[in-house]
Amino acid sequence: MKKIILAIALMVFFTAVTPVFAQQISEKNQSEYYYVNIPVEKIHLYRSGYIVQYRQGINKIGTLYIPHQWFTSPGGKAEEILLPGGKEWPTLTVYYKEGEFSHLRLYVHRWRGHATWGVVPMTLNLDDRFEGVETLDIVF
Repeated sequence: MKKIILAIALMVFFTAVTPVFAQQISEKNQSEYYYVNIPVEKIHLYRSGYIVQYRQGINKIGTLYIPHQWFTSPGGKAEEILLPGGKEWPTLTVYYKEGEFSHLRLYVHRWRGHATWGVVPMTLNLDDRFEGVETLDIVF
C-alpha cells in the first residue's frame, strides 16, 4: 500500500514540476515561417500543372491547381519530393512567411501507378485554372 501511495505522489510531483523545465523559444530564435501539412487524396497530372485534391472535412474534397512553372523556375514556389516505396501517403506542406503564402513541398509517390496518381483526359481543357495563380487558397 505504501508503494502505491509513493508511486502516486511521485507521479503528481513530476507532473507538476515538468513544465518548469520546458524551454521557451527566444525572440531571436523564432522563425518567421510556419507550415500546414495536408494529406493528399489524389494528384492528377495535367499539361499545365498538378491538380491536387485534399480532404476539407469528413465528406468534402478541396482542389488546388499548382502550375508547372512553380516547380521549374529558379527560386520557384514549389518543390516535388519523391517518396520512397512503401506505405507513406502523399502530403502537401504549405509554408507561410509572416502570414502570407511563401512556398510548398509536394511529397508524391515515385511510382506513377500508385492509387493516388490520376491523369486528366487530353480532351478536357482546364488551362484557365492555372493562369495567373500566385498563391494557394486552402479551405478546410
